[in-house]
Amino acid sequence: MNAGTVSAADRVLDLFHDVRLTPTQRRIAHSLVQHASSAAALSAAEVAELAGVSQPSVTRFAVALGYTGYPALRRELRERASAVPAPVPASNEMQRAITAEAAHLGALRDQLADLTVVRRAADLLVASRPLPVLGLRAAAPLAGYFGYFAAKVFPDVRVLDADGTSLLDRLDQARAAGATALLTIALPRYPRETLDAVREARAAGLAVVLLTDSPVGPIAEPADVVLTAQVGTQLVFDLHTGPMALAMVLLQAMCDVSPGSVQHRLEEFEAAASRRHLFVT
Repeated sequence: MNAGTVSAADRVLDLFHDVRLTPTQRRIAHSLVQHASSAAALSAAEVAELAGVSQPSVTRFAVALGYTGYPALRRELRERASAVPAPVPASNEMQRAITAEAAHLGALRDQLADLTVVRRAADLLVASRPLPVLGLRAAAPLAGYFGYFAAKVFPDVRVLDADGTSLLDRLDQARAAGATALLTIALPRYPRETLDAVREARAAGLAVVLLTDSPVGPIAEPADVVLTAQVGTQLVFDLHTGPMALAMVLLQAMCDVSPGSVQHRLEEFEAAASRRHLFVT
């Protein structure tokens, strides 16, 4: 849509943009869009009946959208129903994709009002020596990005970004060297080898911190701590702006655990970089 005003159906539909839903959840979303004018007044049982699903499925659907439960989702539906129709500016698909990313970052900002889970993840990861960081396929660049900066302030950060028969060997080696936790980055589409590695890590006694796009993803269940940031899906390939920002937030939280030692290592790095003329500026 390039012009005009936002309809009731559009407002409801906007809740599901960039969210990967299961087939059951898509049925619920479709029912809400079909009944957009009355959606805010529907109970969870009524939504379940309209969609032909169970009431617990409606609750899981609300959680998948980032709400604490269906009552919180219904409050959002009520707010959207009472809002004054806003004009929709003309835009092309590239602009809409970037606008969606800005919205994802806004949601992440609000999510970070409570840092309890981030700090718990940071405590687990800081205590691990070495620190293995797992990221395969689409997640490999982000694992490398995180590992590059983490290695500046934490000793023995090991990026596991290559799949194949040696992956579990490298995980075993990290555990044998003293690792107590594994940071796993899993982004759609989720490689089966990532799930296998996480299960192997849990069986070996490692705590698993998962950075991913959805709390109900297939790799979330075996993880000890799950951190989520939405992935953009409006272009041919996914945009990972949110997960990248969350990765740096996590690293900041890790640095905050022991600021003195972190500052010392940073100063050592800067001195070495200057001595070796590593950078042109």
